[in-house]
Amino acid sequence: MTHIQATTHLKTFRYRLRPTKAQEVALLEQLRLCRGLYNAALQERRDAYRKAGKTVTAYDQMKYLTEIKAALPEYAGVYSQVLQDVLKRLEKAFKAFFRRVKAGQTPGYPRFKGAGWYDSICYPQSGFSVSDKTAFFSKIGNIRIRLHRPLEGKLKTATIRRECGEWYVSYVCEVEAAPLPATSSQVGVDVGTTWFCITSDGEFVENPRHFQGAMRKLRVAQRTLSRRKRGSNRRKTAKAAVAKLHRKVARQRLDFHHKTAAKLIRENDLVAHEALNVLGMGKGNLARSIHDVGWGQFFSLLSLKAASAGRTVIAVDPRYTSQTCHECGHACGENRIGQAKFRCVNCGHTANADHNAAKNILARALPSVQNAEVMRGLRSPGLKSGE
Repeated sequence: MTHIQATTHLKTFRYRLRPTKAQEVALLEQLRLCRGLYNAALQERRDAYRKAGKTVTAYDQMKYLTEIKAALPEYAGVYSQVLQDVLKRLEKAFKAFFRRVKAGQTPGYPRFKGAGWYDSICYPQSGFSVSDKTAFFSKIGNIRIRLHRPLEGKLKTATIRRECGEWYVSYVCEVEAAPLPATSSQVGVDVGTTWFCITSDGEFVENPRHFQGAMRKLRVAQRTLSRRKRGSNRRKTAKAAVAKLHRKVARQRLDFHHKTAAKLIRENDLVAHEALNVLGMGKGNLARSIHDVGWGQFFSLLSLKAASAGRTVIAVDPRYTSQTCHECGHACGENRIGQAKFRCVNCGHTANADHNAAKNILARALPSVQNAEVMRGLRSPGLKSGE
């Protein structure tokens, strides 16, 4: 008898915290202390390399945390693993720097964190718990929480974040995958800026253009901010107003992406899309429209939802998907009638250009799925040679 091992994945649950004034003061103090530790550790690394050519690691610096607490008693009010995570965060920044140097990219040396640029603390393993109405954090206490949906699986980490004057906690949990029933349906998705996406089934999803809709309010708020004197309370208020408008746009976009990705995953066993260089495309003439539509975030959510639902998402080569006729396979070049219609010079087939591209995307993904199924069949313990 073959036993199927349950697969697990990590899932994040985010909730609003309602700290009292005293708790908010304690949280702000913890952010200040963690920012100070981060900057001091960064300074130590820079000095060690410049003066002695020595590389200091996060584990080297963790050895001195006990001495730091003895010399600076205020650090005893921060949970030990939170302080360790600060040093690991700096280590991660240096690894990313050296990775970019090795790849020949613009490296971006780790920077010192100014006031207001260090907004989160992480409990990586322990020191936290949660109930229906309160969230407990070591060295802080019980904070009221708005648990708008139940947690699932095993708690792994907790991260407290300040965002536009509000406090949130993100719990990372290890949950078992819950595969959805098979639908025997497959779909190709072509993304764009006129329409958000067009499927090979002929469904056209409108582009909500959240940023474009908020541009008028943003323009007024940013002009107000530019007139305020630096360091004044009125400037802080104006800056918070601009941040809240940007946050609203980001939340609207994220909600739309979640709903669109969930629908595609729920209705199809296979979803195929183009492997687009979104970062590179965001530097051209259509930069504002491409950043507004947010393809990168959408593709990421699509893959995450597929992993938890037992679905398959495949990113295919995007070259010539828009110039190839789906009916006869002839590469017609840029043969469009206006922006919307595609006409093949070989067989005369006409179709909506984006719908034709979506069909080509699905056709490119199918061989990969078939090859994977064959390989799984060959590795199956119940299949004998020659069967």
